[in-house]
Amino acid sequence: MNCTIVTGSCRHHFLANAWLAAFAILLSFAACATTANAQQSTLNIDQTVDRIVAAENREIATIRRYSPIIETYIQDMRPDKDLGSVPVKDHYFLGLVDFKKGVVDRSLLAKHKGASGPFAHFTQFFSTQYEPVGFLEMIFVDKRGIDRSHYHFDFVRREFLGEVRCLVFDVEPLPNAGKFRFKGRIWADENDYTIVRFNGVYTPVSSLNGYNLHFDSWRTNMQPGLWLPTYIFSQESGLKSAMYGLVRFRSQTRLWGYDLQNPTRESEFSELQVEAPGAIQDAAPTQDPTPVEAEREWQQRAADNVLERLQRAGIVAPAGPVDKVLATVVNNIEVTNNVDIEPEVRCRVMLTSTLESFSLGHTIVISRGLLDVLPDEASLATMLAQNIGEILVTKRTTDAWGFNDITNVATTDVVSRFSFRTTPDELKAANQKALDLLKNSPYKDKLKTAGLFLKQLDIEQKALPALISPSLGDRVFLGQELIESAPQLQLANLDQISALPLGGRIKLDPWADRVEMVKAQPVALISVREKMPFEVTPFEPYLTYYTTPNAKLQSNDFTPKPEASSASSDPTRAPAPPQR
Repeated sequence: MNCTIVTGSCRHHFLANAWLAAFAILLSFAACATTANAQQSTLNIDQTVDRIVAAENREIATIRRYSPIIETYIQDMRPDKDLGSVPVKDHYFLGLVDFKKGVVDRSLLAKHKGASGPFAHFTQFFSTQYEPVGFLEMIFVDKRGIDRSHYHFDFVRREFLGEVRCLVFDVEPLPNAGKFRFKGRIWADENDYTIVRFNGVYTPVSSLNGYNLHFDSWRTNMQPGLWLPTYIFSQESGLKSAMYGLVRFRSQTRLWGYDLQNPTRESEFSELQVEAPGAIQDAAPTQDPTPVEAEREWQQRAADNVLERLQRAGIVAPAGPVDKVLATVVNNIEVTNNVDIEPEVRCRVMLTSTLESFSLGHTIVISRGLLDVLPDEASLATMLAQNIGEILVTKRTTDAWGFNDITNVATTDVVSRFSFRTTPDELKAANQKALDLLKNSPYKDKLKTAGLFLKQLDIEQKALPALISPSLGDRVFLGQELIESAPQLQLANLDQISALPLGGRIKLDPWADRVEMVKAQPVALISVREKMPFEVTPFEPYLTYYTTPNAKLQSNDFTPKPEASSASSDPTRAPAPPQR
């Protein structure tokens, strides 16, 4: 037994020594590796910068191959002792990027046709005039390219933007580098060195032509290895000049429609399969339609012609999950009012920020901007009820769009060519019908929140005419009965939410133009300054790498349920702030 113990002790001692020796070797290797990595990190700073420079120059060439839609919405601000700052005037631009002629923003709006020029400049004393092409410039760090002969790069740290690990550098133009050089900070993807975010200003800040404005520009990964400009937030809190006065503003610029020149119809065509004649089962009607059915079919096809053209122009989103949410609300209103509309009412989303909606045949089109700012489902139901009222009362014809040559117009002419506005008398009649529908709907006990929304919009309409003015359809109808039935607006009450900031509900895929509702957990407001109804806020997207579009976002408390229970959500609960 002693021998066994001694033998065991010897073996234990031997193994312990072996482990200690191996551990010492590992520590030695680790120390060497750490030293090597430190030396490599120091030696590779210049090489890393060179890779970022090369990636950015490739990025510039890549960007110039596309012609996306660009939308810029600006709010001029003034200080407010309670709210920090509030909008007093706004400006709206919608255009098509054209890099074949330089950096050009071809306006889609009739009132801005031909607008182009130098970077956002101010041409009148004590008033601001913004040039949309100036905000387009902000998609480039430097449109001439960046390199170490014109810029100094100072490594700051590594940082995650969403799931993307980035190398962060402060960048400053070298002396005599020339005008219109970028000064600020860049974030480069550590995998391929593409700059995915840059924050700063072009220098010099001021000149005889106006100001260069501070901005925060983001790119998103739309396809494998493809990063393209998506969001730009710009702001000045008190830029002063003897010539141009005080400049205080906030703006959001969005880009989408990158795949407009490469539509999915090509891939859809390639997926068609020709089956044997015996396998074909034609689901089409086996006899001619009646005159009434033929008329319905003609009207529906005419509406589809227009919707198809608007979608191909990047103005209306493809059919998707948001449409189903809207259709559920429409169905709730129809069922509880014993209304059966044939053909059935469909819903689509217009991609712009302006607050508008319209009906086209039996299709309701509502803007992304309007969906963004609605505080709850009852307010959404109120907007949709107005359009249902139009369908039931006005019964407008779509005869003008029945021939395809009429709807086959250039993208730059789509907004100016089409108009779906109703007359004041038609709006009034539709509103009365909408009230009747709402009073019998599952939302009848929640209409005070819709009245609060309309009341807040009524107050803001003088300061925000560009946001409220429609491009294609009708502005939000300010029904007096709902406004008068709403409680008083209580600025200090953090639980009373009359309207949301822009960007709070809808996420737009800038490649395929699809929209989805964003799931955001409710966040308790801590100050009245966080209410920000209809206001512009910064972008803070959670960057991700491209994945197949199978994974769908979950909708938030905006998602209705069929039947009357769909209106049971609490409208006084403070919703989550915008998540982008």
